Amino acid sequence: MQNLMAIFLGGGIGAVLRYLTGVYFSVNFKMNVPISTFFVNIAGSFILGFLYILLIDKPEINRDLKLALTVGFCGGFTTFSTFSLEIFEMLGNSNFYQAGVYILSSLLFGLVAVSLGAYCAKLL
Repeated sequence: MQNLMAIFLGGGIGAVLRYLTGVYFSVNFKMNVPISTFFVNIAGSFILGFLYILLIDKPEINRDLKLALTVGFCGGFTTFSTFSLEIFEMLGNSNFYQAGVYILSSLLFGLVAVSLGAYCAKLL
């Protein structure tokens, strides 16, 4: 039960931060692309890559803390469902090129971000 509470708390913090990021981007960047979702997914990939290396094989770090940060925070901060909905809307509006670029850039930058996060953690 304690691990569920850790995930719940981490997820809540991540979701609120995702929401605030969306508000920030909508106020400060008037773009016709889903920059907020792209940003949180790439940032979340970096954070998860960093945490993966930092926390893996470290039994001295509390399991609940690991779950709160990875499953909870990163899971609540990033959003695959919004990403999918945005692509669905692009395709529905016949923005095929924009959808393709969004999909490919999200995958490519996400992989680079998780790799960069892991690399940075290894430097510690």
